[in-house]
Amino acid sequence: MAEPQAGNKAGPVPFASADPHRDRMLQRLHIDLPLLAGLMILSGFGLVILYSAGGQDSALVVRQALRLAIGFVVALLVAQIPPHGLKHWTPWLYGFGLLLLVAVLISGEIGKGAQRWLNLGLLRFQPSELMKIAVPLMAAHYVSRFHFPPGPRVIAISTLLIALPVLLIVEQPDLGTALLIASSGCFVLLLAGISKRLILSVITLQAVAAPLIWYFVMHDYQRRRVITFLNPENDPLGAGYHIIQSKIAIGSGGWFGKGWLNGTQAYLDFLPESSTDFIFAVLGEEFGLMGILALLACYLYIVWRGMQIALQAQDSFSRLLAGSLTLTFFIYLFVNIGMVSGLLPVVGLPLPLISYGGSSMVTMMAAFGILMSIHTHRKLVST
Repeated sequence: MAEPQAGNKAGPVPFASADPHRDRMLQRLHIDLPLLAGLMILSGFGLVILYSAGGQDSALVVRQALRLAIGFVVALLVAQIPPHGLKHWTPWLYGFGLLLLVAVLISGEIGKGAQRWLNLGLLRFQPSELMKIAVPLMAAHYVSRFHFPPGPRVIAISTLLIALPVLLIVEQPDLGTALLIASSGCFVLLLAGISKRLILSVITLQAVAAPLIWYFVMHDYQRRRVITFLNPENDPLGAGYHIIQSKIAIGSGGWFGKGWLNGTQAYLDFLPESSTDFIFAVLGEEFGLMGILALLACYLYIVWRGMQIALQAQDSFSRLLAGSLTLTFFIYLFVNIGMVSGLLPVVGLPLPLISYGGSSMVTMMAAFGILMSIHTHRKLVST
């Protein structure tokens, strides 16, 4: 893929707007206004839903608002780093992330049956969150060094770079995060133009390996989730309870919902994890199909803007990275909505920028900061 060449009089690409002063300010701060507006609207909508899903707990909403504020600050700080700076530090970030994952397996803190956290006294965090950024960065960094489409050697080494952190995260165990990180790396290879024959070969290999993964890789609780997904009514008061109550909540909302704060499934504690993984069901019950479509429109606008940024990027590294981060965001919301609706097994992924949470939100906002950096650090091409 040919690289655009910057001329001697290269400068920042101006925003097409009637307010030059605002444009210069946004350019200096490296803010992409369309993307920022979409994120702010989605975040505000999320706080409204969370207030109801959290039992009208104002303290919960305040904590979420503070985390969102931190996330936006992180996005703004990351946006100041030009793409070539990100590319320079990528191998170090990736290597540091691998060391942290190994440290988790050796001395990580155990919670809810999983060993996923490092406790440093004042700070307790999941190193797997760092790899959501580091893996697509590393894959794009390596693949962009070669001609497209990538050859067998490039694909093999890229696969190894993706597989190392994924296998370490599977051991924690955290299959949902592992699949998400694997997807982010694979998107880089897909966007680089690997052949259809190779894609079909990988799909065939996965189908053949499925029984081995089922018996030797997946844990008992993970197998139960798949069985529950296929037939939740087999255990309506046990493993199937979550998804049955979730589908009842979404279905009872009808076209326009029962009204904000008028939902019964979450309020009467029939719907578990109503403020985190299953918050989409609260939205469906209270705002109905119209509310769901409004939320999806906001998500799709952000995805559209991210893909625009990827298409307008001026080097292979930036294009691959922006495309991968945007598609990973889409997979995030697709998986959450699919599992809450009973279309996918439950894997424990929150609804982006809506579910109550901290570390995953900051990681996601850092990814959007990278998108802003890629777009606002472009240079004019001489003709």
